[in-house]
Amino acid sequence: MTDWVKRALTRRKKPSTGKRAREEEPSPRLVLGVKFAITFTFSLSAIEIAHLALIGTWNSEVFAAITGLSGTIMGILISQKT
Repeated sequence: MTDWVKRALTRRKKPSTGKRAREEEPSPRLVLGVKFAITFTFSLSAIEIAHLALIGTWNSEVFAAITGLSGTIMGILISQKT
């Protein structure tokens, strides 16, 4: 499994006694959604950096979108592991 997003979202269930740990792979839609959100967060970060470099002011709307997407990604990763 070379896909790091899929590996991060895979649940590992502890065995009861002497058995092998069971893995539950995430849905392909969830993996695609998380990849999209990560890509969108990096794109928005590049837009914010360009806005700072070219115009010299902070764009709070773009920063709010970045923070919202980052919180969503962290929430998905944390809730998928438990």
